[in-house]
Amino acid sequence: MMGRQATGREQLFYTFSMEDHVPQHHLLRGIHQFLDLAEFRQHMEPFYSPVGRPSIDPELMIRMLIVGYCFGIRSERRLCEEVHLNLAYRWFCRLGLEDPVPNHSTFSKNRHGRFRDSEAFRHLFEGVLSRCMAEGLVRGEGFATDASIVKADAQRQSGVPGNEPIDWGNPDEATRPVREYLAALEETNDPVTPRKSISRTDPAASWTCAPGGPAFFAYSTNYLIDLKAGIIVDVEASAVNSAAEVDATKTMIERVEDKFDLKPERLVGDTNYGSAAMLGWLVDEKQIEPHAPVWNKTAREDGTFSSNEFEWNQQANEYRCPAGKPLRANWRPFKNPRTHLTKMDTIVYRSSQLDCAKCPMKNQCCPNTPIRKIARSIHEEARDVARAIATTDAYAQSRKDRKKVEMLFAHLKRILKLDKLRLRGFSGAQDEFLLAATVQNLRRMAMWLIPRTPEVNLIPE
Repeated sequence: MMGRQATGREQLFYTFSMEDHVPQHHLLRGIHQFLDLAEFRQHMEPFYSPVGRPSIDPELMIRMLIVGYCFGIRSERRLCEEVHLNLAYRWFCRLGLEDPVPNHSTFSKNRHGRFRDSEAFRHLFEGVLSRCMAEGLVRGEGFATDASIVKADAQRQSGVPGNEPIDWGNPDEATRPVREYLAALEETNDPVTPRKSISRTDPAASWTCAPGGPAFFAYSTNYLIDLKAGIIVDVEASAVNSAAEVDATKTMIERVEDKFDLKPERLVGDTNYGSAAMLGWLVDEKQIEPHAPVWNKTAREDGTFSSNEFEWNQQANEYRCPAGKPLRANWRPFKNPRTHLTKMDTIVYRSSQLDCAKCPMKNQCCPNTPIRKIARSIHEEARDVARAIATTDAYAQSRKDRKKVEMLFAHLKRILKLDKLRLRGFSGAQDEFLLAATVQNLRRMAMWLIPRTPEVNLIPE
């Protein structure tokens, strides 16, 4: 027969342990095992006054933010509600059943205040990375780098033409992203490159249509990962363009070397990192093997000889064309030696007009010009090193290893739900990217180092 729930008097005394109600294989148990915030508390202590009413524990706020980014809870208001109701979240945040949950406004005040002043999220990320290194998940032999575009919190309708003067009003009354943008413009003496569109709400965001389709405002998140277990060793926000992403990679490599004394033997990247300047920096300055396709635009659509068909003679400092004639940078001596260096860091080698005029291969070489020119990069030797590496089995393996970066970006957007930023400005984007990378490293430790059992796996895939 149909049962009926037994009802009676309320118990006068009862015992309840949240420890017993959190599954043993819950993801937060694994993260809790590898999360040590003792050094974080010491780092934050100077930013709190020794007198007055006790503040909300910064460790509590960090644990709540980790929960939010770990489970894709993008709203801090909803995060507070979830922590209030979910026993596993309360257990991870070290809150009892009757302990109050901080108000959502507390996060904003601390993020734009002492957290940013103390670089709390950078310190948190580096602390978790140190734990990854202590657990043996970072080998340091090979790094991979890539960038992914993340939409900014700026509507298309908020954009104004970038080639027209913009009245930002009183800087003291402007929003925080606008003040940061104007301050960054004052710090640099370089001329500002005109942009097609600038957002009034987030002027530092880039206007891009790189993925295809309608353009939008966005930032790039740049990852530098160790290839052993896919641990993120550094992350950097940048504008959405190739030059900024390459500069971000240089910054990350140097920062990891300075902070952790880690310098890889090889760097894996796509064609964006195969420019002549980047290859020269890797080979000549850092002594790192570039495992990236060489950015090459020497092929000619008209069917004439490409520059690859010209033989380079290092000793003579000249090229030899298919007909055996020289191409030189200097055809006559100058009283004052000239470098012949162009703005693109290239040296132009030219053939002799007399040789070309009577050459039977002229129509196959330079049919529309009297002579043939070849621009040789000052980093051409580094490009040759990259070309030689591209023929090895190690390079083929590096092409497969590069997928680990793309998998992390897919995880970032599909699982952590970071396909659009909530914070504005470069500092806001950097905060979000650092927190997301920290959570990804914590999840990786929990899934790699905790032995799996045949019991039900409660770790979200």
